[in-house]
Amino acid sequence: MQSAKSRMAVIFALITVIMLSGCTDWKKKYEVLNVEHQNLKGLLERERAEKGQLAEQAARDQQLIQDMQKQILEKKQSAADATGFGEGYDVSFDATAGTITVTLPNAILFDSGKANLRSATSKELDHIYSVLKAKYPGREIEVAGHTDTDPITKSKWTDNWALSAERALTVTRYLVKKGIPDGRIKAVGCGSARPVAPNTNAAGKQKNRRVEIIVHMMK
Repeated sequence: MQSAKSRMAVIFALITVIMLSGCTDWKKKYEVLNVEHQNLKGLLERERAEKGQLAEQAARDQQLIQDMQKQILEKKQSAADATGFGEGYDVSFDATAGTITVTLPNAILFDSGKANLRSATSKELDHIYSVLKAKYPGREIEVAGHTDTDPITKSKWTDNWALSAERALTVTRYLVKKGIPDGRIKAVGCGSARPVAPNTNAAGKQKNRRVEIIVHMMK
């Protein structure tokens, strides 16, 4: 009888230990899951807040684009004035794409066949930088170099792609040095692939030799 009682006591003790151990494990698991839950909850709330901020920014951007388009369509202002760059600058505004493009003829910036700026400072680029800084902070900017179709014969460049890319890089480096964050600007060499005028005469070729600074309003 005593033996049976002893065995029962041992069994009860084992069950108690197992239950207590099990409770401890479940408590630990709960604590871990609760921490994970709180972390996920925090991430979700932050994501919702960021989405809300992005939606508000997108609405402001869209309103700004509509205001510019209205000013231009009603001819109250030119594209140059509506976008803030001012008269004397070749500016186009695409409301559908949400882009502002400032075009500078290569003759203003570069000597023929060269990719270094004609002078150490450029009043045109300085002005463009000041407008970008004041009116378009945080926007993504693309600098695109373009050439005519005349083949490279007397300079060191392999072809027009190389020349246009290096000119775009030169302008990009200048703007970065002035203060544009390098994480939101890129350089693109287009060669002669995107003409804005026929390459059949000198006037058309001159228009095609250009650098475009493109502000992306919706990015």
